[in-house]
Amino acid sequence: MSKSKLWTKDFLIVSAANFFLYFTFYLLVATITIYATEKFQASPSMAGLASGIFVLGALIARLFAGRSIEQVGRKKMLYIGFIFILIVTLLYFAVNSVTFLLVIRFLHGVAFGIASTATGTIVGNIIPAERRGEGIGYYALSLTLAAAIGPFLGMFLTQHTSFSMNFVLCTLLLAVSFIASLFLKVPKTELTKQELGRMKGFKFNSFFEPSAIPIAIITAFIGFGYSSVLSFLTSYSKEIHLVDVASFFFIVYAAVILVSRPFTGRWLDSKGENFVMYPAFLCFSIGLLVLSQVHQGYFLLVAGVFVGLGYGTLSASAQAISIKGSPKHRIGIATSTYFIFLDGGIGVGPFLLGFLVPSIGYRGLYIFMGIIMFTCIFLYYFLHGRKAALGEQLAKAS
Repeated sequence: MSKSKLWTKDFLIVSAANFFLYFTFYLLVATITIYATEKFQASPSMAGLASGIFVLGALIARLFAGRSIEQVGRKKMLYIGFIFILIVTLLYFAVNSVTFLLVIRFLHGVAFGIASTATGTIVGNIIPAERRGEGIGYYALSLTLAAAIGPFLGMFLTQHTSFSMNFVLCTLLLAVSFIASLFLKVPKTELTKQELGRMKGFKFNSFFEPSAIPIAIITAFIGFGYSSVLSFLTSYSKEIHLVDVASFFFIVYAAVILVSRPFTGRWLDSKGENFVMYPAFLCFSIGLLVLSQVHQGYFLLVAGVFVGLGYGTLSASAQAISIKGSPKHRIGIATSTYFIFLDGGIGVGPFLLGFLVPSIGYRGLYIFMGIIMFTCIFLYYFLHGRKAALGEQLAKAS
């Protein structure tokens, strides 16, 4: 029996659109604090707020985009998100104060939340159900590559050209993505009156998909762990005098994901969720513990390998699991549920962990996070793993 086709025109378009969405996000996240400081003499806290307020806007948008995407229409929601994000990106050229910048960053986060929820929902419907783990794995590479290339190019442009070139590049790439999305063919979902009724109002089920909550809780911890790398690796590398090598950490991280993703996605579909998730938690834990003991450059890169195998596999697999267990007409809400918890973990992490650094230092921080990620193995077992194992046993028996 031949496999259902994965690499369709629509899959490629939505993956490319998602890449450019996240590329522009990471490009500006890596440089907006410098922009705020140099252009408006903003304090470090205000510059940090200019970067972080984006996440607040995205979280609020995801809450409402997930519950309304099936009523508005997936393709319409994508168009709304892209048009909104294009308008907001153009407004960066008119920024003349820190206050205006904060407003634009918040609105940019809202537009990003709408557009990225739409791309995540659309891809969940385009991918054949029997290849969902593999498909989501490849799709998630768009985010991984964006996280590696975006900050690098942003810093390069900031150093060698005027800062406005960042806004020019973001506008052009988003415009190309919007034009490409016009050629998307998105499957329509016909909702019954009962299904529509359950998605209205301000009930818990209107904003979150209950079946996705267990894996979403685990995802929040995964994001919390990764936030320690995102937020403190630069400062840690300065402390241990390995700044030059640290610049290659995310390159190694991205390369490992590129190599491993084809295998981990297929294993998720063919061998089951637990076969992939347990080793990934272990790899993430090892990566953080290795990071805590770095004294030479190559150890930092070894940590990048394990973090790539761990976090890179966990984040993509958790997204596939959240969609897999939800009804087809609620894939949009399941997608937003996953991202709300992931973004929440990444967003809250730096704030909470920042209180630990003065007392235990960066090495102590990564030891602590390595232990937390290891204990997540048990959390995963109780919230999802044992249920997944039972489902696999029943499937084999039938």
